[in-house]
Amino acid sequence: MKIRLVHILVLLLALGLSLPADAQCAMCKAVAETSRDGGSSVADGLNQGILYLMAIPYVLMGAVGFALHRHRKSKSIR
Repeated sequence: MKIRLVHILVLLLALGLSLPADAQCAMCKAVAETSRDGGSSVADGLNQGILYLMAIPYVLMGAVGFALHRHRKSKSIR
């Protein structure tokens, strides 16, 4: 119980102290800003690409977690 409380407190502290960050390089930001001003959809494609690349690790970790859960559940039934 005490360990779980410590983990929760550390998580809340880490989330509370996190600083906002811009996640684009200077060149990508310049291209996105100029294309958006010109009416092009390059910025939208760039944003969709970033979201796609960000989603893949979460899907993989979810699949691994689900596989481990099923493995432990089937082991406990036997």
